[in-house]
Amino acid sequence: MAPSASLQRFLPPSPHAAPSSSSSRRRTGRARAAVSIPSSSPPATGEVPAERLEPRVEEREGGYWVLKEKYRTGLNPQEKVKLEKEPMGLFMEDGIKDLAKIPMEEIDAAKLTKDDVDVRLKWLGLFHRRKHQYGRFMMRLKLPNGVTTSEQTRYLASVIEAYGADGCADVTTRQNWQIRGVTLPDVPAILDGLRAVGLTSLQSGMDNVRNPVGNPLAGVDPHEIVDTRPYTNLLSSYITNNSQGNPTITNLPRKWNVCVIGSHDLYEHPHINDLAYMPAVKDGKFGFNLLVGGFISPKRWAEALPLDAWVAGDVIIPVCKAILEAYRDLGFRGNRQKTRMMWLIDELGMEVFRSEVEKRMPNGVLERAAPEDLIDKTWERRDYLGVHPQKQEGLSYVGLHVPVGRLQAADMFELARLADEYGTGELRLTVEQNIVLPNVSNERLDALLAEPLLQQRFSPQPSLLLRGLVACTGNQFCGQAIIETKARALQVTREVEKRVSVPRPVRMHWTGCPNSCGQVQVADIGFMGCLTKDSDGKIVEAADIFVGGRVGSDSHLADVYKKSVPCKDLVPIVADLLVERFGAVPREREEDEEGAVDHQVPATIDIPCSCSCFL
Repeated sequence: MAPSASLQRFLPPSPHAAPSSSSSRRRTGRARAAVSIPSSSPPATGEVPAERLEPRVEEREGGYWVLKEKYRTGLNPQEKVKLEKEPMGLFMEDGIKDLAKIPMEEIDAAKLTKDDVDVRLKWLGLFHRRKHQYGRFMMRLKLPNGVTTSEQTRYLASVIEAYGADGCADVTTRQNWQIRGVTLPDVPAILDGLRAVGLTSLQSGMDNVRNPVGNPLAGVDPHEIVDTRPYTNLLSSYITNNSQGNPTITNLPRKWNVCVIGSHDLYEHPHINDLAYMPAVKDGKFGFNLLVGGFISPKRWAEALPLDAWVAGDVIIPVCKAILEAYRDLGFRGNRQKTRMMWLIDELGMEVFRSEVEKRMPNGVLERAAPEDLIDKTWERRDYLGVHPQKQEGLSYVGLHVPVGRLQAADMFELARLADEYGTGELRLTVEQNIVLPNVSNERLDALLAEPLLQQRFSPQPSLLLRGLVACTGNQFCGQAIIETKARALQVTREVEKRVSVPRPVRMHWTGCPNSCGQVQVADIGFMGCLTKDSDGKIVEAADIFVGGRVGSDSHLADVYKKSVPCKDLVPIVADLLVERFGAVPREREEDEEGAVDHQVPATIDIPCSCSCFL
């Protein structure tokens, strides 16, 4: 997509030529913040020394930004890797083509090339699975707003199909595609293939801006406030310089998340994003109030806070750029667990941080927030799974449940066929790892619902517990994960459903380690992987249980309920928790009640399990 005139001013000069390529409900009354201010984030007090506000980075030849010499003490290992060699050079200077020709044994023999495959390739969206799939990579795409096409889906399916049992795909918690099994010699050709279908994997890992999230129902939702797709597309174009590489924002202190809110449902989870655009009208003009600093990490999780700033809807890029540059320039680069943007906000205080953002705005001015946003705080969050009417007469969207987000090549080929045959060749990914098929003619709904894929694999009407189930990669592939997650999450849920019946969906999230890619802190019940000793004194896989996360306008992050529970002991504990906190009824009692409904658990999903807890 060629940059618009308003966007072009904020893109760096590129050494390469760019390739061709309303709401029915409004709330009244004074708005309150969409998230609460956590007690763990007190504002900084006192004066901030002028020297602390000196930028710690400087621009070098090629548009790359690096740390100044005097700030290069006490750095974390990742910062040292960035100083040794510019990661973006692997893409912008075609370094990947030479690297892909080197055998892995030779790569591992030299620190520089070993760091290339283990760290720097993450700037190209490539993650080496050294621990569990040596020589193979996970590739993460950029998919603004989770919108993908049948052509793109087929291409990704063709890539993983070539890797046989080693190849598969996941829908991520940032409504994105990840594909697995990739080998290094194939990467240059895969990057060319991505470009040909309008995709990129650039800047999707490490210290970069992650996939811009928006309303998965954008443009088809009868109750949407605003169509988020133009905004997330614009953000993605800026972030990657139209897939050519944007080195002005690739040396951040840590990863950075952004979302644009399009509906009262807050499907985009603004409270855990570094920057969230909240729809708001000011002086009769549509725009966005801004929340900043939300994040989840091993040592701390914090909800986003109001920046007390508003931007017009037609100029969202300047403030994104200014916030990123303030973070890039001033962020701490020592202890890796204290480098997310909220730590900088804590240190400076919100008003000083805001003034640093304002300094970096094109005209040096950042408007104060609108007194109201457009989010209806009384809105009950809707379930998008199943069949729902679109704003376009005669059309519906169909939400499909993808168990813990895992797909095989055959699944993706079939989804692409369904999108073409029943819709308009488009699919939407969601942060709950599910897929929405939009633009289905009402006359074709019965035929679609009768398709084998929907009957056997991706049900529009899963059970009440399965429909809210989310799981990260787990130790099947991820070297950081402590426990297996995907197969275990499905098995525990099925076992729990044999014991109790719940009256409503309960969102259960699993994450294999404290990095919380599975976002356990936003779940009703969350499971974070750890190790513990069982009753026999044996070291076993376990989980810390979190309870109380909420999403929507009353968002709140969960607290730890019970620590270090062996995974083999989880089923009865979860069943009891559902009865005590979520109104579940034991199955024995339910069977005695006249007219009780038994929510069936679907057939087994083919996800290899590396654990032994249920064998």
